[in-house]
Amino acid sequence: MTNNWVDIKNANLILVQGGNPAEAHPVGFRWVIEAKKNGAKIIVVDPRFNRTASVADLHAPIRSGSDIAFLMGVIRYLLETNQIQHEYVKHYTNASFLVNEGYKFEDGLFSGFDEAKGKYDKSTWNYQFDENGHAKRDMTLQHPRCVINVLKEHVSRYTPEMVEKVTGVKQKTFLQICEEIGKTSAPNKTMTHLYALGFTEHTIGTQNIRSMAMIQLLLGNIGMPGGGINALRGHSNVQGTTDMGLLPTMLPGYMRLPNEKETSYEQYMNAITPKDIVPNQVNYYRNTSKFFVSMMKTFYGDKATKENGWGFDFLPKVDRIYDPITHVKMMHDGELNGWILQGFNVLNSLPNKNKTVAGMSKLKYLVVMDPLQTESSEFWKNFGESNNVNPAEIQTEVFRLPTTCFAEEDGSIANSGRWAQWHQKSCDQPGEALPDAEILSMLREEMHELYKKEGGRGIESFEAMTWNYAQPHSPSSVELAKELNGYALEDLYDANNNLIYKKGQLLNGFAHLRDDGTTTSGNWLYVGQWTEKGNQMANRDNSDPSGLGCTVGWSFAWPANRRVLYNRASLDINGNPWDKHRQLIKWNGKNWNWFDIADYGTQPPGSDAGPFIMSAEGVGRLFAVDKVNSGPVPEHYEPIESPIDTNPLHPSVVTDPTVRIYKEDREFIGSNKEYPFVATTYRLTEHFHSWTAQAALNIIAQPQQFVEIGEALAAEKGIQKGDMVKVTSRRGYIKAVAVVTKRLKALEIDGRTVHHVGIPIHWNMKVLNGKGNRGFSSNTLTPSWGESVTQTPEYKTFLVNIEKAEV
Repeated sequence: MTNNWVDIKNANLILVQGGNPAEAHPVGFRWVIEAKKNGAKIIVVDPRFNRTASVADLHAPIRSGSDIAFLMGVIRYLLETNQIQHEYVKHYTNASFLVNEGYKFEDGLFSGFDEAKGKYDKSTWNYQFDENGHAKRDMTLQHPRCVINVLKEHVSRYTPEMVEKVTGVKQKTFLQICEEIGKTSAPNKTMTHLYALGFTEHTIGTQNIRSMAMIQLLLGNIGMPGGGINALRGHSNVQGTTDMGLLPTMLPGYMRLPNEKETSYEQYMNAITPKDIVPNQVNYYRNTSKFFVSMMKTFYGDKATKENGWGFDFLPKVDRIYDPITHVKMMHDGELNGWILQGFNVLNSLPNKNKTVAGMSKLKYLVVMDPLQTESSEFWKNFGESNNVNPAEIQTEVFRLPTTCFAEEDGSIANSGRWAQWHQKSCDQPGEALPDAEILSMLREEMHELYKKEGGRGIESFEAMTWNYAQPHSPSSVELAKELNGYALEDLYDANNNLIYKKGQLLNGFAHLRDDGTTTSGNWLYVGQWTEKGNQMANRDNSDPSGLGCTVGWSFAWPANRRVLYNRASLDINGNPWDKHRQLIKWNGKNWNWFDIADYGTQPPGSDAGPFIMSAEGVGRLFAVDKVNSGPVPEHYEPIESPIDTNPLHPSVVTDPTVRIYKEDREFIGSNKEYPFVATTYRLTEHFHSWTAQAALNIIAQPQQFVEIGEALAAEKGIQKGDMVKVTSRRGYIKAVAVVTKRLKALEIDGRTVHHVGIPIHWNMKVLNGKGNRGFSSNTLTPSWGESVTQTPEYKTFLVNIEKAEV
């Protein structure tokens, strides 16, 4: 979230697209209801009329996988009707920047596409630069190569007629939504956008999010209370997972691992540190070396020296994309012999379950760290007809290491709003269960002994790692929290030679990190969470002098305890608030602060520095010059499995050409002739992921797997409510009870009638009631291809067939 849960109450308009918070986030949804009490309107754009839609002012049924067409249509409407926040757009976005003359978009492809590699050369996706290396701008916004004019040309095809043709949203409804969105371009109005996995789990997931972020920039809603682009995390610590770099090729604080071509610290740092391209910008990522070196000193202590690149030489170098889908491929190819699953029930979470089972069956060993028995820990058992497993043929040795759950240990949880909140242990763990940190520490001790006896690849890096805990086999949560925060390794002085830290003291903020080896921090974002004043995550002062829900005394919000990111953008360039009733910060003569912690430096009002301090330009990007692999501006592409045979916007390029599809997965692509219906997956309030599938009370509330189908489709297939049905994709099938509902309507897409099938994700192969669920998981149906930036599979839109099943 750029904002936070409580801040939702400040919105004038709430657009929910790509999520269903009333169902999946029922506690946080109270703030949506508070906004509604304050007069806010709620709009839901979703294939289903869901629980959020039931309290909304307007619901627009949309075809799953077509969000970009809808959102590009909104941008066209805002630009055509001149409903944008002009001063904000002019000064706080890259609308005035001149785009490289070599950039173009033709017939569905951006410039630089290499068909053989399935990748873009992004060199033309950039600005024009002057002799000093600074990006050229036209503040009049008249130059035809201005970003704003390039964007106008790009979205010109997304007329209301085209939006209806692609998405199924009726033009009248679409224009009604556009009108409501356009009203929030007024400086004293804000819209907040709420999304979840319904936006991300697509082959165009990154561009889905960018599309909405671009709308919010045009409206002037980023940095404003009641504004922002707000991801609703799937459970309590998903935010913390990504913050800490728990992805195969990431480091904490959103720094990536070096690749095998980056052979030195200097080369790597040069690659990941953005260069100034506009004079007088903060460009805070120029401090990346301070974040990195402090992290390396945490990892390797005295062994991290200038001579070895501050520990750079100890880090693994990435030779390819690594993610769970790649891991499954590597199992099939004989390149992966062992797998450690820590709190990850892959068999119920990864797509194409049958392929995952086949891959796991080829492992030499599998280690499962989880509080419960899971499908993954018992994958070798035959759970029913759809599993098709012969235990006698599986040689994988499985080790179960029972762990604690969060209520059985002290620690912090980072929620969607970036709040790290400390909690205390409420009870002891049962049986042999141990905290994850203790299990991993004991594994480390045993591996260390083996290394000393036998040697082995990677011993230098392994032995260089610090492990300075009171009990090495059992680090405490307090020790780990302080380690993440970071310490001064020497007496530290400021520019005026004033002592600011004594050696050994905890740091107060990431601005004090250094790249000379005198500071540590396991994660620069979390500096300040535990200082010499104590545990800031345990703060519980909910006073709110702002009246805007800006409770800076409650917990710790990264970075720097900031509650609304880019809050300098809530003021004009002269420091005056766009809306005096929503003022979070102001200039006090020395710096920017007031109710919130400003994410700005000490540049006074009227300075050239932009509010988007993490970009080299200092502004928000309507045109992305790096990082996005599929295009500098979003474009609608059909899902890999599309219910129509073309792309109405460019028939020669139907799907995103940069999507990651492994060769063996091409055989799993289903056609709309065999599988004519669009399926999407979702959650229910009554269950928590698949964890509660064995809990009696949850089973009473929602006893068994069902699928939702519309009345028209039910009539077409001769299905009655309560019938057992078989839902089949190219990957496999499940059996479930049919729920025939008015909540799913048929949509007209490019002259075709398209039906949706809704599939809850919660039930799995291990259940108590055994009523039609045994052996079935919704991810039997979902495909393995991934989005080109994040590699996220396309869980939310794929093709199925549905028939009555024999009971």
